[in-house]
Amino acid sequence: MHLNKGGHDVLRTAPEAMTPVRDMFRRGLVVPAHPLALTAGRKLDERRQRALTRYYIDAGAGGPAVGVHTTQFAIHGTGLLAPVLELAAETARDQARWQNRDVVLIAGATGDTAQAVAEAELAASLGYQVRPQCSGLQAGGEADSPA
Repeated sequence: MHLNKGGHDVLRTAPEAMTPVRDMFRRGLVVPAHPLALTAGRKLDERRQRALTRYYIDAGAGGPAVGVHTTQFAIHGTGLLAPVLELAAETARDQARWQNRDVVLIAGATGDTAQAVAEAELAASLGYQVRPQCSGLQAGGEADSPA
């Protein structure tokens, strides 16, 4: 299953990133689900969110998987997804560059077809190489029928 928009798949690994990402996975890496850092007022805590990303990269993670952790499910379909994706990507790249290595960026996409496609396009625009497919969806927004 894949979703196609404008002649390209939006819920699959970006073609130009497939070889480097595949090579990184073949060498072996850990890609932890990135938790969400909130203030006491339940707002995004940018300082602590960046600190979490730096911690994972410094610990040797191959990159963050953003929007897939149970603490991040609620950011989908809200105004939080874009800043969280942007913070993680920017911080992971900066930290990896300082360590002279590459990172893989994975972003979850959820919701109905329109929302999932919009989230995948957002992730791609921020440089995320892998955007997991949303099973059960097809281009018309209806669930795939069981095989």
